[in-house]
Amino acid sequence: MLDDIKKDATTRMTKCIQMFQADLKKLRTGRAHPSLVDHLKVDFYGSESPLSQVANIAIEDARTIVVTPWDKTMVPAIEKAIHKSDLHLSPMTAGAVIRIPLPPLTEERRRDILKVVRHDAENAKVAVRNVRRDVLGDVKEALKEKLISQDDERRAQDDIQKLTDRFTGEVDQVLAAKEKEILQV
Repeated sequence: MLDDIKKDATTRMTKCIQMFQADLKKLRTGRAHPSLVDHLKVDFYGSESPLSQVANIAIEDARTIVVTPWDKTMVPAIEKAIHKSDLHLSPMTAGAVIRIPLPPLTEERRRDILKVVRHDAENAKVAVRNVRRDVLGDVKEALKEKLISQDDERRAQDDIQKLTDRFTGEVDQVLAAKEKEILQV
């Protein structure tokens, strides 16, 4: 029973880390990456669709993203979605191909991005701690129902705390790597 609870905690904490990493991929760091724009919503014949479902997104060079819509009539809608986004990008259209050059980041913009990254890291840590709280609640419930002994409960609490420390440490490592990438000129 305790093994199942610990496996559940590990799985849920791993998902917290994965969500944090996915959020970081959407941040602009000066290098072109398809995940910067693939989540943008485009008006596709009356319904909002992610850009990745209506166009091919590729990298031309280190600072240029190329978007090739599958339907040529989608070019204006894709341009509009890119302009409306909070990425501060200016697409250039050449026929049915949209090129998005990434300008170099200013020092001020780097600091703003760092604030967002740190906030996301703190949210990831809070999510990990929430998992710990939920799992410890399950352990206490098992103790109340006399499914485990007090010694088992104490051991489980220690193990879950070690898990929590490990995953918050992972968040810190990912954060440090992203900070280094953002500050790299």
